[in-house]
Amino acid sequence: MTISVDPSEAWLQGPGPTARTLPGEQAAQPCLLSVVIPLLNEQDVLPALHARLKAATAALEGPVELLFVDDGSTDHSAAVLLGLAAQDPQVSLIRFSRNFGKEQAMSAGLMAARGQAVVVLDADLQHPPEHIPEMVAAWRAGADIVNMKRRSRHDETWVKRRAARAFYRLINSLSDTPIPADIGDFRLLSRRAVQALNRLPERNRFMKGLFAWIGFPQTTLEYDVAERVAGATKWSPRQLTRFAVEGITAFSIQPLKFATKLGLLTALFAVGLGVFYLVRALILGDPVPGFPTLIVVILMLGGMQLMAIGLLGEYLGRLWLESKQRPLYIVQDYWPARQFGPPPQEGS
Repeated sequence: MTISVDPSEAWLQGPGPTARTLPGEQAAQPCLLSVVIPLLNEQDVLPALHARLKAATAALEGPVELLFVDDGSTDHSAAVLLGLAAQDPQVSLIRFSRNFGKEQAMSAGLMAARGQAVVVLDADLQHPPEHIPEMVAAWRAGADIVNMKRRSRHDETWVKRRAARAFYRLINSLSDTPIPADIGDFRLLSRRAVQALNRLPERNRFMKGLFAWIGFPQTTLEYDVAERVAGATKWSPRQLTRFAVEGITAFSIQPLKFATKLGLLTALFAVGLGVFYLVRALILGDPVPGFPTLIVVILMLGGMQLMAIGLLGEYLGRLWLESKQRPLYIVQDYWPARQFGPPPQEGS
């Protein structure tokens, strides 16, 4: 059985139609922290990830939920996670019916998380779990959002580092919401920050922008990116480019304003050029060069018109996707951690 999940609906107020149980259930307890781990085809790294998460959170003063969100893995990730859940009553598992994307997997995890605070980290162990106690301490000191900033990007190629730097410069020059550079998805959010995010209804979710948009007191810690323990990145250059376009169009209408300004300047230039050629022909008697100038002007105007139409298409396409009101994702199975109760209610 499957359920479709709408971000505006309260979800998992108790075991739903896809909730599964494992032998040896325990009495529900309140949860201090949830760690949300979106993943895709990470079977080789999951045992090491689970062990390091347990070691990193062992000293925290309260139980910790480990919430894995399987974004349609085609390897044996789900089987590995079910084995971990059978052994560890603090492990929860959400399985999507297919691959919906990392942003949707994070949204599902935030919706289902039961902790008073929530940490989001990648499954490849490039986000070291050993920083979680430090993040919790910053949250207890008053921060609603604890951002983790990379000290360096040596794990990436020179081209990718330059592209990332250019992207953050571009989006911050266009967006009214400052989006901090070199801060990925590794961060901690308080319960009220999570509830604010869960109320946002858009289907085109650029989570880095949404994390910044909700505001709340924030602090930033630094960390060194670790080497990937196993497997390979799931992000191709094409996917990263599409992700950048989605981020810009989700948080700025400046490209549309730029197209308008460019059209106005082009029209003014055309009028000035026409007056110049008219004066030159009537007063100086010079013949007006025709064919080369005509071809250049037509190609220039045609290119700018196509660019403006393409920008309009990007925004209209996103409006079309929003208007269909499809759910963000579909949950195939949900195995809640046996140790905890339902998520805190709105305003709690």
